[in-house]
Amino acid sequence: MPQYAKFTHIITAMGALKTSLIAGLFFISIMPLSVWSAEAKTISWEDLIPENAPQLAAPPSITHDSPVTVPPAQSEQIDVRPELNGKAIKLPGFIVPLEGDENRVTEFLLVPYFGACIHVPPPPANQIVHVKYPKGVPGELLYSPVWIEGPLSTSTVATELATSGYSMAAVEVTEYTE
Repeated sequence: MPQYAKFTHIITAMGALKTSLIAGLFFISIMPLSVWSAEAKTISWEDLIPENAPQLAAPPSITHDSPVTVPPAQSEQIDVRPELNGKAIKLPGFIVPLEGDENRVTEFLLVPYFGACIHVPPPPANQIVHVKYPKGVPGELLYSPVWIEGPLSTSTVATELATSGYSMAAVEVTEYTE
């Protein structure tokens, strides 16, 4: 009887354990994404406005001929929908970069229209979502609408550009498609 023969049952058990461990890790790694996708509810910007909040004005048009170089201040009133706190949502919008490098943006404001907070006054706080996305949004998506997915929070975040009524640690950021 070969010397290693008495260890064959241990070697067999370790091989089975290794296979089970690899399979388990695989399923654990893909499960949150599939569970997340099924739970995220697509919402619109109007869904972020409480019923008692004042009506929104149309977004101002961008004019580069104006002598004013700094957009007027944002309204200080912050009306949010507390029942959305912690809800998994999917929301389209435009990115206003806050943090990142030359290739990716890792922190940004999501706004309902292009140029908000930069070329025109910021929208009300309940129309701005402060987003952190450690994977980073590629630079080519900065001028296009995007979808963001993740748990929405009703926490207020003040930045140098605007105050947001909502925030999110995004799970997914993708190019907008209808």
